[in-house]
Amino acid sequence: MPSDEFRPVYHPAGHDAELRAVVQELRAGRWVAMRNLLEETADWASWTRRTQVLAAVAAGTDTVRIWRAEEPRSAAATVMHARVAVERATRAHHRSHPQVSELWREAWEACQICVQQVPDDPVPWVCLLALSPLDRDQRMAEHRLPPPGPMLFPGPWGLLDQVAERDPANREAHQRMLQFVCARNPRGSLPEAVNYARWAVASTPPGSPVQALPLYVRMERYRRERGQDRALDMHWVTDDAIRDARWALENWFDLADPAASSLLDLSHLAHALWGAHQFTEAARVFRTLGPYYAPLPWTYRLHDDHGDATHGAQELFLRARSRCLGAPPP
Repeated sequence: MPSDEFRPVYHPAGHDAELRAVVQELRAGRWVAMRNLLEETADWASWTRRTQVLAAVAAGTDTVRIWRAEEPRSAAATVMHARVAVERATRAHHRSHPQVSELWREAWEACQICVQQVPDDPVPWVCLLALSPLDRDQRMAEHRLPPPGPMLFPGPWGLLDQVAERDPANREAHQRMLQFVCARNPRGSLPEAVNYARWAVASTPPGSPVQALPLYVRMERYRRERGQDRALDMHWVTDDAIRDARWALENWFDLADPAASSLLDLSHLAHALWGAHQFTEAARVFRTLGPYYAPLPWTYRLHDDHGDATHGAQELFLRARSRCLGAPPP
């Protein structure tokens, strides 16, 4: 298909064809396919990713509640109940909803039930990490534990340890910790976020998507520094930026299973390599994305006065993709 006719698709399930089919069923209010898929999910990485996607789709419905009422002893239904409760609480927090405290309490209680019912599952602890940014003042003792090393911050390290005991290098757990540190001190947290990303990269093996975490920190810095300023495009061609992009390429992308990779991670890597003028390398990531894309981080490159952010992000993605796919071989 010619590049000018190509239009990427955003789907939360990405390359996971089985999950895409279940999302369709879930949107129609049917839960049996969700139950069957989760029963067949054998590894913690896929379990974590699939439950997160399903919760985001189910949060606006009663489907999980109906499933849990039909099968109250189902461990998967209990996990999804906690997932949905956490998703609703975090959405309410981002929107400054007046019921955020009540939703936070309900989600925390759902996580405690989940911890008791499925003690070997990392997801209940990931859910508790997802709630930690809501405690911006760190009033809860579990959110201000001493860090495991110098240059790090007091935080929910015990929750991260609980995840690591069950699923070392869990991608979402480290993403949630990064969200925590960025929310902890919104104006001055970037050095802490940089130190955390370095620590996380050093603590996880090659091939783990955690190796791409510095790209998220770099995008957060760009966003805060008013990335729509054209002068800040130089942000992506510094030696540090190129090193971060190539590190993620060589230590994660080149060793990972594309079908199991997060669209968000792939999108951040494609963006970082394109921004660093590593066009040939970026083309490999764009090809792996195939027909899919994620709006982030492309929306962060738009001007404030851009009318349609969704359309603008897609057009920027297409320009970057076309530039990279048209690059001559090295």
